[in-house]
Amino acid sequence: MDNAGKEREAVQLMAEAEKRVKASHSFLRGLFGGNTRIEEACEMYTRAANMFKMAKNWSEAINCLNAAIDIYTDMGRFTIAAKHHITIAEIYETELVDIEKAIAHYEQSADYYKGEESNSSANKCLLKVAAYAAQLEQYQKAIEIFEQIGANTMDNPLLKYSAKDYFFKAALCHFIVDELNAKLALEKYEEMFPAFTDSRECKLLKKLLEAHEEQNSEAYTEAVKEFDSISRLDQWLTTMLLRIKKSVQGDGEGDGDLK
Repeated sequence: MDNAGKEREAVQLMAEAEKRVKASHSFLRGLFGGNTRIEEACEMYTRAANMFKMAKNWSEAINCLNAAIDIYTDMGRFTIAAKHHITIAEIYETELVDIEKAIAHYEQSADYYKGEESNSSANKCLLKVAAYAAQLEQYQKAIEIFEQIGANTMDNPLLKYSAKDYFFKAALCHFIVDELNAKLALEKYEEMFPAFTDSRECKLLKKLLEAHEEQNSEAYTEAVKEFDSISRLDQWLTTMLLRIKKSVQGDGEGDGDLK
C-alpha cells in the first residue's frame, strides 16, 4: 500500500473512531455497551496513528494519539496513556526535531507512570528529560532529575551500579555552570554514596576540576582521553565535556576536540 492508500485508510479509521465516541455518549449507552465502543474507538485511533506514521504524516499521527490519550485518561487507563505520550515524544524527537515538545511528552508520561507506581518506566522518561534539558542548557532541571534518580537507585542492589552515572552527569551539569558548585556537589555525592569515590567517573571529575583550576587544557584533554580509552564516551557526555573545556584557558575554542 502506498502512502496515499495508508492515509485514506487512516482517515477512515479516524472517522469510525469518532462515530463510536459519539455513540458512546448517547442516552442509551448503558444499555448498548458504551464502554465497548469507547475501547474500539481507542484501538481505531491507535491504528490510524500507525497508518499516518507509515505515511510519514506526523501531525495527523499525533492528533490520533492525543485523541486516544484523552479517552484513556478519562477511563483511568494511565499506563496506556503514558505509552502513547512516549510515542508522541519519539516523533518530536526523531522526525519533527522539536525537543521542547519531546520533553513535555516525556514529562507527562513520567507523571502517569509515577501515579501507577511504575517507577522504572517513569525514570526512563525522566532520564530523557534530563539529557535533553542539559542539551538545551536547562542545567538546573537536569541536575535535579539526575540527583533524584541517583538518590533513588543508590540503595537498590540491582540498580546502584547506575547511580554513579547519574551523579557523574549531575556533576558535569554543575561544572558547566560553576566550578565551585561542581566541587561541592562532588563532595555531597561521595558522602551520600561512598561507592562513588572509587568509580572512574569520580576520579575523572577530580582530574578535570584540578585541570580547570590550573587552567591546564592539556591535562584536561589527557584525562578525558584516558577515560575514553576504557569507557567510550557517548555523544551527550562528549558535548558536556566540550562545553566545560571551553572555559579552560589555552583551549582553541573553535577546535571542538577532546582527543
